[in-house]
Amino acid sequence: MSRRTPARREEILSLLEEQGEISVEALAHYFATSEVTIRKDLALLEDAGRLIRRYGGAALIPREQAEPARISPIKQRIAHEARRRIRDHARIIIDSGSTTAALIPELEDVLGLVAMTNSLMVANALRELPSHPSLLMTGGTWDERSNSFQGQIAEQVLRAYDFDQLFIGADGIDLERGTTTFNELIRLSQVMAEVAREVVVMAEADKVGRRMPNLELDWEAIDVLITDDRLEPALRERITARGVELVVVEGAGEAG
Repeated sequence: MSRRTPARREEILSLLEEQGEISVEALAHYFATSEVTIRKDLALLEDAGRLIRRYGGAALIPREQAEPARISPIKQRIAHEARRRIRDHARIIIDSGSTTAALIPELEDVLGLVAMTNSLMVANALRELPSHPSLLMTGGTWDERSNSFQGQIAEQVLRAYDFDQLFIGADGIDLERGTTTFNELIRLSQVMAEVAREVVVMAEADKVGRRMPNLELDWEAIDVLITDDRLEPALRERITARGVELVVVEGAGEAG
């Protein structure tokens, strides 16, 4: 997918924000351009202090060196809508990711909540809530690229419980296949979906149409997609035709 140079570089940063680390090869494939062009982009972005180049790719600047993260207004609106689906005493899973993390502040008034996560960031945020939810961690093997626990131990822990809902983000949404990602560690997300009665995907509209190599959740596994009103009507129809409940939050255009 071809992009003009400034837009491509901004999207590289967006992809890094989601993935933590991406290879030159994957970026060249995604943008349908040469690896030489991608290396030039990464060099300029590194000079601007916006990423760190690594052998064969690039990574986000470590959080301790970066400015504090700010939840975008669009993510806040999506998170607020997601919160409306959660009842008192619910048992939920919150996957790692910036969009799902935006859900945490919305949970401060939920009583008797039980929340499982594979993310230390999400776990720490849950611990600060005044409602004091019961916190469960998957454990497992720590993966630096996704900033989350993965692996068979995490899968076994998840299978020991049952949950009302899974709240999960998406790096990309392929209209034919489902949610997609560059990350090859997709099995844990699939197990999360298997042990939850309702799977809620939280994703901004610009994720729709991003076709990445690895299928994370196919459409049959997804019950609800919460997105924003920048999603074109024709794309909305294609998603609902998959049997998915589509919830569109208003006002995202003004939020920019």
